[in-house]
Amino acid sequence: MSFQKDPAEILARLDRLRAADAPTHGGHVLSYVYDSGLAELDELAARAIRVMQPVNGLDPTTFTSVAVMEREVLGFAREMLHGDDSVVGTVTTGGTESCLLAVKTARDLWSGEGRPRLVAPVTVHAAFQKAAHYFGLDLDLVDVGTDGRAHAEDLIARFGPDVALVVVSAPSYPHAALDPVAAVARAAAELGIPCHVDACIGGWVLPFWEGLPDWDFRVEGVTSISADVHKYGYAPKGASVLLQRGRDRQRAQYFSTTRWPGYPVINPTMLGSKSAGPLAASWAIVQALGMDGFAELAASCQRSTRHLVDLVNSIPGLTVVGDPVGPLFAVTGDATAPARERIDPHHWADRVRAHGWQLQLQPSLVQSDGSVLPTTTHLTITPVTESVLEPLSEALVAAAAEVRGIPPVSPEQVLASFPPELLAGLAEAGPLDSETAWAFLQQVGLGGSDELPESLAPLLALVSALPAPLVERLLTELLARLVEPR
Repeated sequence: MSFQKDPAEILARLDRLRAADAPTHGGHVLSYVYDSGLAELDELAARAIRVMQPVNGLDPTTFTSVAVMEREVLGFAREMLHGDDSVVGTVTTGGTESCLLAVKTARDLWSGEGRPRLVAPVTVHAAFQKAAHYFGLDLDLVDVGTDGRAHAEDLIARFGPDVALVVVSAPSYPHAALDPVAAVARAAAELGIPCHVDACIGGWVLPFWEGLPDWDFRVEGVTSISADVHKYGYAPKGASVLLQRGRDRQRAQYFSTTRWPGYPVINPTMLGSKSAGPLAASWAIVQALGMDGFAELAASCQRSTRHLVDLVNSIPGLTVVGDPVGPLFAVTGDATAPARERIDPHHWADRVRAHGWQLQLQPSLVQSDGSVLPTTTHLTITPVTESVLEPLSEALVAAAAEVRGIPPVSPEQVLASFPPELLAGLAEAGPLDSETAWAFLQQVGLGGSDELPESLAPLLALVSALPAPLVERLLTELLARLVEPR
């Protein structure tokens, strides 16, 4: 058979496409990617994926290697998270699927009347908003302090017979706050409410972090934990674990049917057919590193995080939010500094990007009680960070000096830059169709390009300026247009 294009030409184009991406190695992107800094570990994972490339993870009775690898990854995770023999689980395709399955299980086991409720801090990962939306639960988000800390008494006060699940984070993604797991889980257990710990970002690193209270299966009342192997397990994307306390609870996670004329469908996850590659990579990495290897990489993350937290707190005009736990933290402007010394974290992130380092901008949020979680910039630290601490630190300090005293882009300023008739039209349009949403994006300079603007601070101000449903519709249109055929 002859190919329409030479394979070498195809791969060359793929290389050109990848060259336009943010770098996944080297520590210059402080979100989304988790670089161990070990090239040999990446090569091991790639070879494991190649071996399993043709395997369908749907059926571990046909492909018995899938069952062996999943069993061993789960066994390692259970030991790491201090589970006993009653803790069983599943390897999923990522944190969102783990969170969805935890909520789906809780909903199916809930025996109350009416509509079940999910209680969580407002800082809980957005995957739980998706899960509540998909599975028909009322989402009851509880305000946190402006330092990102959730308070146990506030969560416990929301408990009632209609609560199907309470979720706490270890730690929360936006501010790296470790939620009060023990107090919430114990109170939930007394009322028969299951408690899920979302440790998607912390699950494979906090077990090796120094000086933390118990937050895993050592805590009475913790019924399930999600922990992403593709974060601090250093596996390629598409791997997480969901551990459940109790076989009967975990079995409720499954979907099964024999009521069709095909093969019996028995699925513990949302997907049926799925790649076994990420599982194989996870298994190979676990085999290679072991507990000692993960502990060594966690220690590197802890050293770098301490250095960077101290550095940021020493920069006039900036401050780290709260008391972050784990290898991540959020930075905001120091509101106590004189105006000439203040630094807007989004202007700072934009300037850091100009120096060759990508941080993650996070918008402010008005909570239900009227308090405001501040505008922040997020940094995720990985083992490779230690090898680039000096140039990264220099960039953080230099960028701060370049934007010190420049006021933030205000929502009012953003709205004033648009023609009044444009905003009036949006307000009167009702639910936006695709063409209206696209026309608005083009008028504000976001349509017609695959690249984001150089400065993201105005875009984040726009997110804060417009009503959330409108922003969500516009961003949906923006992302959908990126992948439409042209």
